[in-house]
Amino acid sequence: MGRCIPSDRLAGAATTSTPKPDCEIVELRGELPYEACALPEVVVPTAAPLPQGFDGLDLSTGLHVTGRAPTVDLATYRLSVTGRVDRPLDLSYDELRCMPKVGTRCPLVCPGVFTDTTTWAGTPLDHVLDLAQIQSDAQSLVFVSADGYSTLVYLDAARASNGFLAYEWDGEPLPILHGFPVRVVLPGIDGAKWAKWLVRIEVH
Repeated sequence: MGRCIPSDRLAGAATTSTPKPDCEIVELRGELPYEACALPEVVVPTAAPLPQGFDGLDLSTGLHVTGRAPTVDLATYRLSVTGRVDRPLDLSYDELRCMPKVGTRCPLVCPGVFTDTTTWAGTPLDHVLDLAQIQSDAQSLVFVSADGYSTLVYLDAARASNGFLAYEWDGEPLPILHGFPVRVVLPGIDGAKWAKWLVRIEVH
């Protein structure tokens, strides 16, 4: 499966350095009570043709594509948070959308391969981790994708990046090729860590 290769050449290696985000995270909305959350229904996007090559350009978005999008059923989709947590989570797409919302225009950098700058929005990673009540000895996060890809980021680096779980691109649902329904956005951290089609966060 194709992924951008981080500077250490290992997509599975941990990110240890403190990130230096070059974009501002903006709060777009506070948390909505789920019972009263009346967000508009999301229509599953139509998949654009898969461009050729490891890092082909998706002409419908102007973004590069790595990996092959799996089929994700939005009706049954869940994001689980497991591992060193006191309160394991099993979140639906709409539960994520009712949480606080942040956004940014930020570059996704695959060192030596490409840089894509675009607008993302979604749920703060810190908010989800706090809900899961991660344990005091937790040190790292493993992001697991629906296509089997996984990547590890140290907890301190993930928090310092002000990362979030994006479900919108440019004000619309994430395109399928770029992670629908949910992907990780970690400003200042190599793009290989921005796992697409996210289904699980393991706390270690």
